[in-house]
Amino acid sequence: ATAEEILNFCRQNLAKYKVPTRVEFREALPKSSSGKILRRILRQQEIGETTKTPGFRFPISSFKKEI
Repeated sequence: ATAEEILNFCRQNLAKYKVPTRVEFREALPKSSSGKILRRILRQQEIGETTKTPGFRFPISSFKKEI
């Protein structure tokens, strides 16, 4: 399946707030020696990649909108 097909499936079957903003395919996930996924490293990789995207801006939370 393509990323667009997965997003379309999610839009049709999930609540709007549960639909992911993007889908990313990876060959492997970073894991610890015990086999657990290292979410911290995934977040660091995500921040590094998204900030390299031209015109990228971090989303504003609803709390910041109120201020």
